[in-house]
This record gives sequence, C-alpha cells and structure tokens, in this order.
Amino acid sequence: MFDLILETTIQIFGVILLAPLVAGIYENIKAKTEFRKGPNIFQPYFDLAKYLRKERTYTQNSTLVYRWAPMIAMGIMLTISFVIPVIIPFPTLFAPMVDFLGGAMLFTLSSVILIMGAFDSKNHFSIMGASRSASFSALSEPTLILVFFSVAIETSSENPYTTASLVGSNPVLFLSLTHILSSAAFFMLFLFETAKLPVESSGLSEMGMIDEGRTYDYGGRNLFFLKYASHIKQFLLGSVLLNLFIFPWFMQSGLFGSILDIPIMLGKWIVLILIIVFIEQILAKVKLFKIADFLAMSFVFAILSLILFKLGGFAI
Repeated sequence: MFDLILETTIQIFGVILLAPLVAGIYENIKAKTEFRKGPNIFQPYFDLAKYLRKERTYTQNSTLVYRWAPMIAMGIMLTISFVIPVIIPFPTLFAPMVDFLGGAMLFTLSSVILIMGAFDSKNHFSIMGASRSASFSALSEPTLILVFFSVAIETSSENPYTTASLVGSNPVLFLSLTHILSSAAFFMLFLFETAKLPVESSGLSEMGMIDEGRTYDYGGRNLFFLKYASHIKQFLLGSVLLNLFIFPWFMQSGLFGSILDIPIMLGKWIVLILIIVFIEQILAKVKLFKIADFLAMSFVFAILSLILFKLGGFAI
C-alpha cells in the first residue's frame, strides 16, 4: 500500500514537472525547424512564475463563474492525472474510480467550464472563441468517446491500464486496422485539442482564435492556472496517445521503475514532438470553416474502427 501511494505521488509530480518542459521542448524544436534560435526549453516555467507573481484581474461585470473557472480547470486536469496511464504502466491508487468514459467526461467538463467562464467575461473576443470552441466540440467530444470505446471493446476492458498492457503485449491487436484507425482518429483529435497545425496556429489573430480566445480576457494568477492547465492537458492527451495507441512499450513497473519511467516518457514525448513539428512544416493551417471537416474525418475514422471490429478486426 505504501509503495502504491509513492508510485501515485511520482506520477502526479511527474505530470506537474514534465508538462511545462514538454511545451518548452516543442517550442524550441519548432523554432529550430524555422531557422530561429527559439526560446529556452525552460521558458514555460519562467512564464508561469511571472504569472503567479501578478495579481488576479477581473472584468467589471464578471461573476464567480469567470473567477473560479481557471482554478476548476486546473483541478480537473490534476484529477485526470491521478487515474489514467501517464507515467506508470500499472493502476494508481485512484485508478479504479474512473474508466475510459469517466476520463473523457472529465476532459469535456474542463472544456465546458472554460467556455462558461469566457461567456461570463462579457468580452467579445472571449465569447467569439468560446462559441467556436463549443461548435467544434460538438464533433471532437463524441470522437473522443468513440475512440476510447473502440479501444475498450477491442481489449474487452474499460480500464486504461489493462488496455495499455494488452495493446503493448499483443502485436496482432496493435497492428489491427481497428487499432490503427482509432489511433489516427485520436491523433487528429490531439492536434485539435492542443491547438496545433493544421487546425490552429498559436497567437491572438482574430481569425484563428479558438483555444486562445477562451482565455483572452484573463491575466495574472488566473492566467497561471489556465496556462498550467493547458500544459497538463497537452501532456495528458499526448501521453495517452503514446501509451495506449502508438508507442505502448518500455514502461517499467515497481517503485524504482516508476522513477525510470519519467525519462522514458520524456524520450517518447520527444519522438511525438518531432512528428508534430514535421506535420506542421509540411501542412498549412486549414481555413476556419474547414476545421469541422477535419474533425468529421476523425469521427469517421472512429466509426470505421468500430465497424471493422464488428467485422472481425482485419488484422494486417
């Protein structure tokens, strides 16, 4: 029991420490591919410290919804890190409390809270970003649920830790078209949820405001919670993509193994970052009204993965 508590603690602190670092490595590598020096890989830590030192800012007509939304979103992301396979490959202390569907619902809840906070700010730019986010979420959230459902039925388990173990140890399952299509659907969803090209480019351009638009009106410590929650969300989704879908190997068990899993997970993330940066360099940003098509394609992949499973999986 004591070892389980320590291993769960290692995962939580691993998520808290690695999430900004992964964001910093991504920005640095992306800058290098654009022939720029780029920011220091530890720049996200410096930015978070700067936001934390500043006072909270509130709009004149805002309510508690706007004021508490950043902290609630941060709390939800930390809650998710307790229950899904992010760093350690075996169930944490609280893993039995949530299955795939519960994890998907928590991600959705965080998005809904941020949309409500943006609308409560009464800021036109924030409301515009929140409206776009709500519209696109009508496709992204069902896709997330379908992808998790697809993986659950192909492994006959709703426990993400059991699923990760089965996928990593069964080559036939890993190479089945059901798994390949669900992996493609989740990867496309990951690009959308983390505001990566070709879906969204970073910045505050009005025509591209989706994720950034929801947080446009926040500042100070509220921005600290929002940025940290964004880093953790990216780390959680990317780690699920790696550990359940495209790279479910090399994770170690035991107390000492859970410590080794931190650099192993960082190595996996560097591979994923290189893939993302390559895609961003060869693809241009799609127009705003085409994002729905992008998400519809991921939804189709998720549906096809279920149909193919029903027809027998069609392993390669």
